[in-house]
Amino acid sequence: MGRVKTKPKGTGASQRGFSLIEMLVVVALLIVLGSICFISMIPVLKQQRVNTAYNTVLAAMRLARENAISQGTSYSVTFSSSVTPHTITVAPTVAGGFQGQQSSVTYKLPTDIIFTALSGLPTAAAAVPDGFGGGTTAIDFGYTGSNTTGGLSYVYFCPDGSAQNDTTGKCAGNWDGGVVYLARSGELLSSRAVTLWGGTGRIHGWRLYPKSGGGYQWIRQ
Repeated sequence: MGRVKTKPKGTGASQRGFSLIEMLVVVALLIVLGSICFISMIPVLKQQRVNTAYNTVLAAMRLARENAISQGTSYSVTFSSSVTPHTITVAPTVAGGFQGQQSSVTYKLPTDIIFTALSGLPTAAAAVPDGFGGGTTAIDFGYTGSNTTGGLSYVYFCPDGSAQNDTTGKCAGNWDGGVVYLARSGELLSSRAVTLWGGTGRIHGWRLYPKSGGGYQWIRQ
């Protein structure tokens, strides 16, 4: 019988590993695919930040109203566009508080979202959200039964659920309605709006959409 020849262990094509060039090609492909995925995600991430800012404004105003009703005291909501990032502060208006009264809370918008009324928003009285303002002032509260012109950056929620413009916190002023706009600078369709009806304290959210035939329109969310 002749000898049976065997291949040395660890040799041959079946034992061959990846070469350096092959590894570099794989790494390059992974980088390209990762870049494509990241780029495709950018619009989604930008949209998410707009939604986060919009929901933050709604939540802050609703929290103030709920606290005012449940705790039998007034709460202020103050919008600030003079700091970076822009903020909303919810605070009880009576220091030293009632039992269960919450402390002041400041909410921050994402850094690329600001309180702004971008050029191109509808300005006609019948086209602005809930009929408040002229579509040109970013923070525009203070519309009352006595026909004040708006432009206030704060509002007070009262124990009966209404909103007023009384700076003393005693809810002895006029009903306070208005609107606040937010968007990413230079991106008109990122615009959102939140409106407030002073007599009822109802809060509505709005989003801007293209209108058939040209132009834009606000649609309640």
